[in-house]
Amino acid sequence: MVQKIKDVQPPRGIERLAWRAPIWFYRVGLGGLLGGRFLLLNHLGRKSGQGRQTVVEVVRRDEQADAYIVASGFGEKSDWYKNVMVHPDANIQVGNRRMSVHAERLPLEQATEEMLDYNRRHPAALKTLSGIMGYKSDGSEADVKFLATVIPILAFKVVKDTSN
Repeated sequence: MVQKIKDVQPPRGIERLAWRAPIWFYRVGLGGLLGGRFLLLNHLGRKSGQGRQTVVEVVRRDEQADAYIVASGFGEKSDWYKNVMVHPDANIQVGNRRMSVHAERLPLEQATEEMLDYNRRHPAALKTLSGIMGYKSDGSEADVKFLATVIPILAFKVVKDTSN
């Protein structure tokens, strides 16, 4: 059974630098080294309207819908999550592919299915994600269903491929 072990906040200060390090891979043209498991999100700040960047893990690539499914590791507290809820049109880069996207939060039922699938494919990663969120999980189906209620799952639907 999932246990709340601590309250967490998104990283600030020096800790934030470590979390932002993958952005530099993209900035120096090495985003391809991160493969398809991560994407660079270029979005607008909800208050400032200024450009912002973050790297997030890809939960799954939905080829049929031409979308990238991602999870907000710090829940609804993540700045990038708050930003794309206000400004859902953004740009992403996965490897060397650049795209314009529209972000949509998945309904709970669909988010739960994505989390269950992710747990089947990457059980250790989901345990790590739950720990980041401040929860201890045994990886059971009940735990994963609970985590789907506290970890927002979004789809970045490709509007236009801008690679060239």
